[in-house]
Amino acid sequence: MEIKDTRSGFGDGLTELGRKNKNILALCADLTGSLKMNDFKNENPDRFFQVGIAEANMMGIAAGMTIGGKIPFTGTFANFSTSRVYDQIRQSIAYSNKNVKICASHAGVTLGEDGATHQVLEDIGMMKMLPNMIVINPCDYNQTKLATIAIAEHIGPVYLRFGRPKVPNFTSLEQNFEIGKGIKINDGNHVTIIATGHLVWESIKASKKLKELNISSDIINIHTIKPLDEEIIINSIKKTKCVVTAEEHMINGGLGDSVAQLLSRKIPTPLEMVGVNDTFGESGTPMQLLEKYGLNDKAIVNAVKKVISRK
Repeated sequence: MEIKDTRSGFGDGLTELGRKNKNILALCADLTGSLKMNDFKNENPDRFFQVGIAEANMMGIAAGMTIGGKIPFTGTFANFSTSRVYDQIRQSIAYSNKNVKICASHAGVTLGEDGATHQVLEDIGMMKMLPNMIVINPCDYNQTKLATIAIAEHIGPVYLRFGRPKVPNFTSLEQNFEIGKGIKINDGNHVTIIATGHLVWESIKASKKLKELNISSDIINIHTIKPLDEEIIINSIKKTKCVVTAEEHMINGGLGDSVAQLLSRKIPTPLEMVGVNDTFGESGTPMQLLEKYGLNDKAIVNAVKKVISRK
């Protein structure tokens, strides 16, 4: 199986968009190489704007560009795409429903050695609370490329989150990517596992370990956290009667939080969440940090055992 980083999926998707649609613009805050935007820049020098380390200004510029019908894609680290510029996003993009695509790399603890100041674990919560904002968190290179292309067709602001490390590229470029529609990737009867981003692959690994324990799992790849695909979740939970969520994000405000709200309103069900529990990250290799913060297949297996006992 090919191992590729999701940020390259964004870069290649953006390059493909640039060849097809002359209204696509790209802005970057001094991280062109890290965001894999060099090919777009080289092919479209008149449609690429290097704004420097001025992320708030980048968001304002992008909002203004939409008025003439352009479709700007902004690029920087996820922490700088959200925490540093939340006021500008809220006031100039979300409130006005501007057609800006906020593309955020190096999300979660898998940013690694740069440590807590550069890692962000609260960005999904921040962005999903904004009215008009779509929030997407794909799982591998192929899905990130498809998501990048798909968001250009959506009219309105989008937050697209992806990562730094190379991970298994297990989905197909032939798969249909539809904003707001989850994807069933495994059928089972005993537990529903709802995962997003890098934790989708960890859920697949966990399902193989669970199978050895005679536990079969429904696995749902939720690439779009807002709007949440309520139908696919409810249909699965009606069968399994319990659910585990898995994400490289804070439990507060993330995918698990959205699923918990859904369950409390429509189908109260035992739920366990795999995520970071109210703490900042720290410096370390991506694999070390996933292990330390319980963001792997082993943690998912343990959560499944616990939630099944609560049925």
